[in-house]
Amino acid sequence: MCAIVGIYGNDNAARLASIALFAMQHRGQEATGISSSCNGKIHTIKNRGLVSEVFNEDALKILVGNMAIGHNRYSTAGGDSILDAQPVFAKYKLGEISIVHNGNLINKEEVRQDLIDKGAIFQTGMDTENLIHLIAKNTKDRLRDRIKEALERTIGAYCFIVQSRSKQFVIRDRYGIRPLSLGKLKSGGYIIASETCAFDLVDAEFIRDVNPGEMLIFSEDYEEPESIQLFESQYRPCAFEYVYFARPDSVIDGKNVYRTRENMGRALAKNDANKNIEVDMVIPVPDSGVPAALGYAAESGIPFEYGIIRNHYIGRTFIEPTQEMRDLKVKMKLSPMKSLIAGKSLLVIDDSIVRGTTSKRIVKILKEAGAKEVHFRVASPEIKFPCYYGIDTPHKEELISNNMNKDEVCKYIEADSLEYLSVEDLVNAIGNDRKYALESFDGDYFVKE
Repeated sequence: MCAIVGIYGNDNAARLASIALFAMQHRGQEATGISSSCNGKIHTIKNRGLVSEVFNEDALKILVGNMAIGHNRYSTAGGDSILDAQPVFAKYKLGEISIVHNGNLINKEEVRQDLIDKGAIFQTGMDTENLIHLIAKNTKDRLRDRIKEALERTIGAYCFIVQSRSKQFVIRDRYGIRPLSLGKLKSGGYIIASETCAFDLVDAEFIRDVNPGEMLIFSEDYEEPESIQLFESQYRPCAFEYVYFARPDSVIDGKNVYRTRENMGRALAKNDANKNIEVDMVIPVPDSGVPAALGYAAESGIPFEYGIIRNHYIGRTFIEPTQEMRDLKVKMKLSPMKSLIAGKSLLVIDDSIVRGTTSKRIVKILKEAGAKEVHFRVASPEIKFPCYYGIDTPHKEELISNNMNKDEVCKYIEADSLEYLSVEDLVNAIGNDRKYALESFDGDYFVKE
């Protein structure tokens, strides 16, 4: 669930890319990087850490040129080595090339082993590097043709931006699993970004989403990006973007994220309408639970309160790579409002339960703060299956709902009651005008090798 950005045709390309990455910091906090192109040379700076830490004025002075690509890393493939940060840079027959990638390739091991058998030497553990080797080993004269043939061997969820010394190539997989949008910069040129929240910060106007299976080519040959439909669209955007990952002020494939989460909360309230549960207030697990809690409160008439205060200097716990770090960050991140919740029955809304440990700790800190009852509501269905398309749930053993039923989960997290959103209600909340990637909830792995 990384963030990618491309800026083309603007003399402040790297600076704008860094600002866009800052807006999308929620999509990855492990590492960040930018490649810029100028006078036939690609310059790359990448490092562990947040965007504000890596891209200071000294770094931006190096990243000159009117085109740049950038990446925020959230690891789903590879390790924590700095070599596994992006962009991935290489020199090959046609010159220099740099690539950023959001997603996960499900046939990565098969392709990687085949490339190794044919003499390829890999520098990273990332599936992204497969594309570099496939492009480099191709004998076509044009980069666009090499990319096309490389993608024919690339299966899974992906948004790629490939930057040469003078062009940018933007590709979204045929299913459109991961989001990608095109905008026009008011200061000149174009922006491609994982989320539209990046457009607001760089003063860009949204044009449209990149179509599933489409390749856009930015070059001096055309005033507007050239569009090529590489694959027939089989549109299945990821529902988890709406549940958790996307910023609430983003619009993902035409759907406002805030409103979809508000709809999820309303659906939870409707399902609770006939249950004899009396609570004093609805409180969200901040921040991603806030819109759903507001929707629940509006639908039910129960007062909304900020019963938990979040320390915003702590990052997102779900995307931390180890359980130990997730537990520590929950302690540091969430503080109960004791004077507000003491002696009260609470209805707590979170966006999801993945491993269950965070939910258990939230219930514990609320009861230790004096809450009389904690009724837990989840604005998404039970996550029973691992995702292979870019979410860090690779093993069934990590998923509490794969190992326990609802009553057992409720007992484990020590809540007084527990309810989830149904798959049907989730789809209706987002909009039932299309199919979604719901594999974490229903086990439908529609991308086939």
